[in-house]
Amino acid sequence: MSALLGSSSSAGGSRLARRFWLAALAAAAAACAVGPDHEVPQLPLPAHWQVVGQGGLAAEPRDPGAWWQALGEARLAQAVELALRQNLDVREAYARLRAAAAMRGAAAADAWPQLDARGSYEHRQESENTPFGQFIPRTDIHAAGLDASWEVDLWGRVRRGVEAAGRELEVSEAELQAVGVSVAAAAARAYVDLRAAERRLQIASDNLELQQQTLALARARLDAGLVVARDVAQAAASVETQRARLPVLGAARTAAANRLAVLLGLPPGELPAELLAAQPLAVPPARVAVGTPADLLRARPDVRAAERRFAAAVARIGVATADQYPRFVLSGTLGLASNGAADFFQDGSDVVGFGPSVRWSLFDGGRLRQRVAARTAEAEALQLAWERTVLVAVEEAEGAMARFTAEQERQRALAVAGQEARRAVRLSRAQYEEGLSDFQAVIDSQRLVATVEDDLATSEAAVVQHLVDLYTALGGAPLGPRAAPAGDLAAGAR
Repeated sequence: MSALLGSSSSAGGSRLARRFWLAALAAAAAACAVGPDHEVPQLPLPAHWQVVGQGGLAAEPRDPGAWWQALGEARLAQAVELALRQNLDVREAYARLRAAAAMRGAAAADAWPQLDARGSYEHRQESENTPFGQFIPRTDIHAAGLDASWEVDLWGRVRRGVEAAGRELEVSEAELQAVGVSVAAAAARAYVDLRAAERRLQIASDNLELQQQTLALARARLDAGLVVARDVAQAAASVETQRARLPVLGAARTAAANRLAVLLGLPPGELPAELLAAQPLAVPPARVAVGTPADLLRARPDVRAAERRFAAAVARIGVATADQYPRFVLSGTLGLASNGAADFFQDGSDVVGFGPSVRWSLFDGGRLRQRVAARTAEAEALQLAWERTVLVAVEEAEGAMARFTAEQERQRALAVAGQEARRAVRLSRAQYEEGLSDFQAVIDSQRLVATVEDDLATSEAAVVQHLVDLYTALGGAPLGPRAAPAGDLAAGAR
């Protein structure tokens, strides 16, 4: 080839190559992207929540900040924020986000020309026992050069691919937020379980002491000949029944502490001492802003992820559609080649080539058409999945509000019941000591107070748990760079 290309032909070829590249750039700039453009579908939602106005729920714009701060419990807030920094699920989600960002970058690279360097050496000798070997001498071929190619994206195949990868990156970002919401809620629940187990263990210990006092009273009256031995046996049975609750509640406390430790990315049994120290249960705020159902479309990360998956599927329809059209590629090569190393950089060793190419599938048995149909059906399925996600989100929020308000009413009733049960214990003991009632009334009243106070402690914890569920159902709080582990991609990196 070098013998056929003189200096003037090389110059002319360069001018012609520049014209091709400029024409291709102009065509690509004016090109359109085939396939449908994504539009967020409209889904009718109720204007207000059903239980707004009850239990302190207010139809006000919700503060998207850290909801755990609203509970006013410093240790609970510490547990949640440690979990968001150290939890292994959160760190895994950041790694997946980095992978999605890299894949989006790889897809974007397809829009740029590709340039490859090459080099080779070949020693060639034909057999002397063939006719060719008598005329072809031994040769040493040295070659090096650059090869360039660029697909002219006339139909938007590459652009739709970049768009799909970008939507998948947004899915990963939303999934990271969803993991953060889930981990924050799980850490808060585990912390509340720990405090509730401590509270129930304390109540059980107090009631055990109360029943031991009653046992001592029954024994004293038996020694005085005022009662029969049955009263002492009943009192002793009640004491041991109450004592049997302590190891179960202790195990529940240990399990809650271990669960919280794992959520913090720590081995079981290594929970920080400040989180193990006894604390009172958190108290929900008097007023909880819940916004409107339409706010879920922006606040819930699972809803955003479902919508972005649908958007990525729509972009992939464009990729499949563009595959049905001709594909234009501009390619060129520039290099040196010679039969000897000494001549490698001499005049005449240059190798130049350029030219456009086109590839168009004229018959494939309907494969490309069916691929478009498949991508369209996938997008339809993901749109339906998004609609289902929205409806489930509304259902979860409504359910969390209903459980929160109902548990508040139950807590208030149990608080009154606890006061009356304590009063019944005092009255039954006084009447028993005066001989006005039998010992069974004392036993029954003490069992009742133990049950009611344990139920009250469980209800107090359940109110907080349901409030955590409500914050979670409303979208939680955004997981930002402040929660990113060292070296991980911050949520703002795109």
